[in-house]
Amino acid sequence: MSCEPMISVTALSKRYEIYDKPAHRLWQFAWRGRRCFYREFWALRDIDFAVAAGESVGIIGRNGAGKSTLLQILCGTLAPTSGSVTVRGRVAALLELGAGFNPEFSGRDNVYLCATLYGMSEGEIREKFSAIAEFADIGDFMEQPVKTYSSGMYVRLAFAVIAHVDAEILIIDEALAVGDALFTQKCMRFLREFKKKGVLFFVSHDTTAVKSLCERALWLSGGQVAAFGSAKDVSEQYMAYLYQSSGTTSDCGAGEPFALPELADFEDARLRYLNASNLRNDLEVFRFDPVQATGFGTGKVAVRRVLLLGQNSEPLSWCVGGEPVRLRIEAEVLESIEAPIVGFTVKDRLGQPLFGDNTYLSHRNMLECPRSGMLEAVFDFRMPILMPGDYSIAVAVASGTQEDHVQHQWINDALFFRSHATSASTGLVGIPMRNIEFSFK
Repeated sequence: MSCEPMISVTALSKRYEIYDKPAHRLWQFAWRGRRCFYREFWALRDIDFAVAAGESVGIIGRNGAGKSTLLQILCGTLAPTSGSVTVRGRVAALLELGAGFNPEFSGRDNVYLCATLYGMSEGEIREKFSAIAEFADIGDFMEQPVKTYSSGMYVRLAFAVIAHVDAEILIIDEALAVGDALFTQKCMRFLREFKKKGVLFFVSHDTTAVKSLCERALWLSGGQVAAFGSAKDVSEQYMAYLYQSSGTTSDCGAGEPFALPELADFEDARLRYLNASNLRNDLEVFRFDPVQATGFGTGKVAVRRVLLLGQNSEPLSWCVGGEPVRLRIEAEVLESIEAPIVGFTVKDRLGQPLFGDNTYLSHRNMLECPRSGMLEAVFDFRMPILMPGDYSIAVAVASGTQEDHVQHQWINDALFFRSHATSASTGLVGIPMRNIEFSFK
């Protein structure tokens, strides 16, 4: 089996010539390069990476970073100014909405047109047309001109085609954002299955979707590679950059305290049986090390301790899913801050957030923390039942509101813990059941 990468990009650059007036193009041609009537804009500069079979790569970055330009070059619809791109295998792409469709043709005619452009014969298209139509699920609109389609119907038909052309490389450029929830889930299931054997490039501003779908990520900034590596690490670097470049918030106001209703706790009766069996959800907890912690923030606050506690406030090195626990976060205020918020997020090994909370809703009345004070937040909750694997808890101290805030310290992985066994049957986490009724009459 060949070890050569499916896609290899070397010193790739793309330059555009920006003319202030249409006449300047003619002048440029007439002067034959002796004078320059344009400004240069480098959409991409010195891009290098390689992708092997079976890898999925998320491409992230702000608008104008060069993501779409890179994808168009990979698809062969745009020529690079310099550098080289080697692609081994058939490429299918979902780029601009409606790209490749003739608006006057019916959906059926556009299926034949697009599939032919991907190299399929008429016989192959005819054989797969029923599966394409079923996947698109647009009913009688298949026989209508696509100019009558909504944006969601465009996506349905376009994705259905690329899903059935037997491509080795799929490129998706944010087009799924306009689809409805059911169709998006169908596409995600297809992509998760496809990436086991092919190469997937997935562009999205949603870093959670990137971490869920991709093993690696490419962060573009100003047309250059800012980072290329594991999806979790690159996404965290990108989020840190976004927070740091967002500036400060405006005065948010404290508002009135918000009282949360008291809820009666309960215990899943099955835990007594499960905790005496090999299905007990044992969670091994590792100690917080502030020296090894990575993150970002203004530096006005420093998180000193993060502890997972039992109900008697004893530190835990081992706990069991489904049982009550307490998460305590202690932070030193180094400079005065207003309207502080302390929060946490539990993530899986890919960095996908599973659950979390913060102090904003229940303690909006805390106006200011003077310098040289200590913040302490304690969260009481019942630990979900987790699938076997590694997990981490990110903690953060900010000031402002839920929507508009400044991060003073964000620690990506403050606490690590490992699930050794589980009784959960499906999903990312299992929730203790209050009651399950089952009968036959």
